[in-house]
Amino acid sequence: MGDETTESKNKARLAIMELANMISVPMSLNAVVRLNVPDAIWQGGSNTPLSPVQILSRVLPSGGGDPENLQRILRMLASYGVFTEHLDSSDSPERRYSLTDIGKTLVTDVDGLSYAPYVLQHHQDALMRAWPLVHEAVLDPTSEPFVKANGEAAYSYYGKKPEMNGLMQKAMSGVSVPFMRAILNNYDGFKGVKRLVDVGGSAGDCLRMILQKHPHVNEGINFDLPEVVAKAPEIPGVTHVGGDMFKSIPAADAIFMKWILTTWTDDECKLIMENCYKALPVGGKLIACEPVLPKESDDSHRSRALLEGDIFVMTIYRAKGKHRTEDEFKQLGFSVGFPHFRAFYFDYFYTVLEFQK
Repeated sequence: MGDETTESKNKARLAIMELANMISVPMSLNAVVRLNVPDAIWQGGSNTPLSPVQILSRVLPSGGGDPENLQRILRMLASYGVFTEHLDSSDSPERRYSLTDIGKTLVTDVDGLSYAPYVLQHHQDALMRAWPLVHEAVLDPTSEPFVKANGEAAYSYYGKKPEMNGLMQKAMSGVSVPFMRAILNNYDGFKGVKRLVDVGGSAGDCLRMILQKHPHVNEGINFDLPEVVAKAPEIPGVTHVGGDMFKSIPAADAIFMKWILTTWTDDECKLIMENCYKALPVGGKLIACEPVLPKESDDSHRSRALLEGDIFVMTIYRAKGKHRTEDEFKQLGFSVGFPHFRAFYFDYFYTVLEFQK
C-alpha cells in the first residue's frame, strides 16, 4: 500500500472516516429539529448566541436535558455551517450558538412553514428501514428498497398513515413556497395564460400563489388523485379536480407541475407528457419544475444535493425513477412531440423546464 504517512494517504483515511460516520449529520439535524432548537435561538429574529444551558431552558422550560450532549450535537452541526459557534475570549469553556443562513431555513415563519418538516419527513422510521437496502436497487431494480422494507410502495403506505401523509404535505409546502416565490419573481412564462392546470397540485398552494401574482389567470385547476383533492381547501378561482394523470389531464392553456417527473420511469414520464401534449393547444406550454442533474459530477454543494436527492428517489419512491440531466428532459419532450424546449435556472435545486407545443 506504500507509505501510509504521506499527506494524500492521511487525507484519504480522514475522508473515508468522515463518509463512514456521515449518518451523524442528518441524525443530529433531525435531533435539533425535534428539540425545536432553531426556533429557540431565533426568538422572533433576535438570533442571540445562546449556551446549551440557555437553549435547554427555552425548549424544556420545566427543566431537564443534558447540556453537554446538546453541545456535542451543536458543535458538529456548526462544522457543517448550520450554527455559528461563539467562544468567549476568556478562559471560560462556555460555547454559545447562533443560527447561520442555513440554520435559519429551519425557523418557523409567520405562515408556520420551514424546512424543518422536510428534515423530519426524511427520517421517519419507515424510510429509515429502507436505507440499509440501497444495494437491493442494484440487485433487483423491479422493487424499491422502501417496498422491500415495508411491504408496499411509499405513496400507498403514506395514504394509510395520516400523520406521515400530513408531515409530507407540510414538508412539501415548506420547500415549495420559497421556490415558488423565486419563480414568480423571475419567470414570465405565465403571461397570456387564462386557464392553468397544476398536475399533482396537492392542497393547491402553488396555484394560489400563481393566481395571486398573475390575476389574468382566471381559471385554475388543481388536478390530483381524488383522495388528495377531497381534502383540499377552497381557494378563490381554483377548482379541485380528481383524476389520473396516466389516463388524461384537463385541457388548459398551460400545464404546471413540480417534482412529478423525477419519481417516474422514462416510459411513465412519456405517458404523462403525452397526456399533457394532448391537453394543450398549439403554442401551449408544459411548465415542469424538476431537479436537473449537472452533466458532469463534481463536489459542489449543488451537485451533491441533486445527486443525493436522486438516491433518495431510487430508495424510497421508484428504483428507476430518477433525476435527469437537461438534455435527458429535452429528449423526453421531443419524443412525445414538443418541438420547443427551454430551461431556466432561477433556483439552485429546482429548474424550470418549459416545453411548448
